[in-house]
Amino acid sequence: MKAQDIMTQDVYTVQAEDPIWKAAQVMRDANIGAVPVMKGREVVGIITDRDIAIRDVASEEDNRTCSEIMSSNLVSCDPETDIEEVTNLMSQHQIRRLPVVENGEVIGMVSLGDLATDNRFQDHAQQALEDISTPDSVSPQTSMHNLKSKVETD
Repeated sequence: MKAQDIMTQDVYTVQAEDPIWKAAQVMRDANIGAVPVMKGREVVGIITDRDIAIRDVASEEDNRTCSEIMSSNLVSCDPETDIEEVTNLMSQHQIRRLPVVENGEVIGMVSLGDLATDNRFQDHAQQALEDISTPDSVSPQTSMHNLKSKVETD
């Protein structure tokens, strides 16, 4: 089975120079958690709901564009990518959504949810989720200690 067999084909996008609120509205209206960022018809990045919360809202800066907070080191696959490779990419890069790109254009998205809701891929989805949810270099104890220290000093 290939990425094209399970991907969502209705892809909502924003342009790089669109205001961030537009990406948030697209996510709200389409009930999705990420949108590819385009420059014309070429995909140049992706914005997630978490990016908006962490990189925009928490920064308290106004009037920023999508290109200012997007992840530009885009990980994607092509329509012929095998599902096992899709889940490996998600695990390796700790991402929950993978744009499917053909000739520089986004033609679909594969999400962890797409894999989890298909009985044939639940094991792959579970393994990917475990890998995505485990930080690479920081233990939970270290993270909590740093958070407590930060809260105590603020």
